[in-house]
Amino acid sequence: MAKPSGLWYLRRMNLPTARLSDAELLARMQSFHWWHSIPLRPGLTTFGGKTEAILAQEEEAFLGPFDLTGRSVVDIGAWNGAFSFAAKRRGAARVLATDSYIWNHPVWRGREAFELARDELGLEIEAKMIDPPDITEKLGLFDVVMFLGVFYHLYDPLDVMARLRRITRQMLLVETHQDLLGTAQPGMVFYPSDILNQDATNWWGPNPALMLSLLLQLGFTRIFYRDHPTLGRARGVYAAFTPEVEDSLVRGFDSNWLDLDVPGAIEGLLTP
Repeated sequence: MAKPSGLWYLRRMNLPTARLSDAELLARMQSFHWWHSIPLRPGLTTFGGKTEAILAQEEEAFLGPFDLTGRSVVDIGAWNGAFSFAAKRRGAARVLATDSYIWNHPVWRGREAFELARDELGLEIEAKMIDPPDITEKLGLFDVVMFLGVFYHLYDPLDVMARLRRITRQMLLVETHQDLLGTAQPGMVFYPSDILNQDATNWWGPNPALMLSLLLQLGFTRIFYRDHPTLGRARGVYAAFTPEVEDSLVRGFDSNWLDLDVPGAIEGLLTP
């Protein structure tokens, strides 16, 4: 048998890479544009547009009611990976982080930033470059699908939601910008050009009635809702469960969550 090459041997040994010094890590961090503020070492936190304090509130609000221990989780639109990392820290057996726009962006360089944070934190998290409109059953079936801050960025979010239903085993967690909050009629506002926050990637503002109707239409059987922990009803969080959901997934909802199956729930969310 031919002797394997030295390079092959080194790969098989799975030798650890040299640890960056604090100065080297800081220089790497400063070379990226971050959205998530992620503590990598004592005194070294990435320079995110979203603060560490806000991310902590979001993590508790979005994931606090759910027991991820031993679950499979996919984070669609992971960006720098803060919620992928949170799912793994909360006991998920498998976490897959996916993104495309940010990970491919020449300025944001999101994939490189994600990998720096993942490697420094030492978390076993998979990564796949895939655009939400390209998701199919080939991606796999996951207990929990996280779709946080992505819905309103999609030109055709309804098609993507149908795709996500096909890879959801137990729960789809959606967080999105909202509009038309004064009507119980299902609807969405379309934002041409960059009229929403001067961002041309912002397309839609659904209301809770639209999200409830859409999630039920897709075959989810229970839908719970809460306002965003810091932005209020301008952004909504939806936990949608499949008929196969295990009771053990849900630790318990606090008073911030509303069961949308209750008669009058949507009317109770109307704002003048």
